[in-house]
Amino acid sequence: MHHPSATAKHFETSQLSLTFAAQKLTMKKILPLLLLLVSVTLSAQKKAVSPYAAIDAKALQIPDSLTRSTDKMAAWFKSSFATEKDRTRAAFIWIAKTIHYDLDNMFALNFYEKREEKIDKALKTRKGICANYAELFADISNKMGIKSYVVEGYTKQNGFTDYIPHAWCAAFLDGSWYLYDPTWGSGYVNGGKFIPRINNAYYETTPKVLAKSHMPFDYLWQFMNYPITTAEFYQGKTDLDRSKPFFDYPAQIAAYEKLDRIDQLKASAKRIEETGLRNSMIFDRLQHIRMEIDNDNIKQKTALYNEAVHDYNAGINETNAFIEYRNKQFKPTLPDGDIEGMLIAAESKLNSAVKKLEGVSRDDEHLGASKTQLLKTIQDALKQVMEFRDWLHVYFGKSKSARKGMFYEKRSLWSGK
Repeated sequence: MHHPSATAKHFETSQLSLTFAAQKLTMKKILPLLLLLVSVTLSAQKKAVSPYAAIDAKALQIPDSLTRSTDKMAAWFKSSFATEKDRTRAAFIWIAKTIHYDLDNMFALNFYEKREEKIDKALKTRKGICANYAELFADISNKMGIKSYVVEGYTKQNGFTDYIPHAWCAAFLDGSWYLYDPTWGSGYVNGGKFIPRINNAYYETTPKVLAKSHMPFDYLWQFMNYPITTAEFYQGKTDLDRSKPFFDYPAQIAAYEKLDRIDQLKASAKRIEETGLRNSMIFDRLQHIRMEIDNDNIKQKTALYNEAVHDYNAGINETNAFIEYRNKQFKPTLPDGDIEGMLIAAESKLNSAVKKLEGVSRDDEHLGASKTQLLKTIQDALKQVMEFRDWLHVYFGKSKSARKGMFYEKRSLWSGK
């Protein structure tokens, strides 16, 4: 994962906690003449005052005791600033100023780290990589009532696409989407050291501007009516092209938000495939999504199987309760309907188990064999319940004096021997 270098205006992107192969990237030392001239000119001028100076100063006054919890931080920022834009600035500057880039772990991958763990790590250690910066900003923003998403993708600098994925943020303010990169906005790397320096070019940036350097895996998060293709990003062709099919991204985002997590992943995978698998980062991201979908499918099937086992056990318990009551010659006395109700309940639970097993394929490599075995066991139990119900119907058809003799018939059937 990267940060801008001091001499080259070259950024290294931070590593996402996804299934990406870490690759070491050699920093390119390019010093444009224009940059040199601008630097010389600025050194002779009075330092410009940031338009955010007052907000920044106030934001950094947040009590330290509140900065170990995004809930408390969000509440403080919300009560301390009147507008949503000022609140997002407060969150951005606090993160950019307080969280230091974790050079020691810039290539450390944790494929299974949860969002909460990324946030907690950044707050506890005051260090992080891009995923920590982005998750922290998005979480605080959302808790302030400002819709925000973490955007995952890759970046370009000096005309070359980086080989390591990156994460940044999007927030919806005043009816528009703006983009934020608190990692790139926090400083740069020079001589193997992180140098804190706020770069407001990555604060509240429009999608059109950030598209020149940041490319989401899923084009939904470009926030453009005419999304840029992977090939165009590589070629630097990011200008508006109305000859493409119109993409109603506000409507698509609204539809996306109504989907459950797995359907969101399926929709995202489809869009990623449409864009083209130009690099290993895109391929790895797509594989990670597919793996998450497959894992969820396994979890759902396992849950169905376990529910079927639960219903089977409940059905057997109801059956055994009937057998025990039958062995006591239906003492104490219950109405006929209550007695039959015991077997009806048993049959209902067993049929429910069969129904749930329909959601598990016999060909399932994880549960297929178990399903076959459990289904046979359930069918045997249902057969026994039906025999009990047939016997009970005969029993109900007899007089009270004749019923007693039936308790001595087929004794082995009721004792289970």
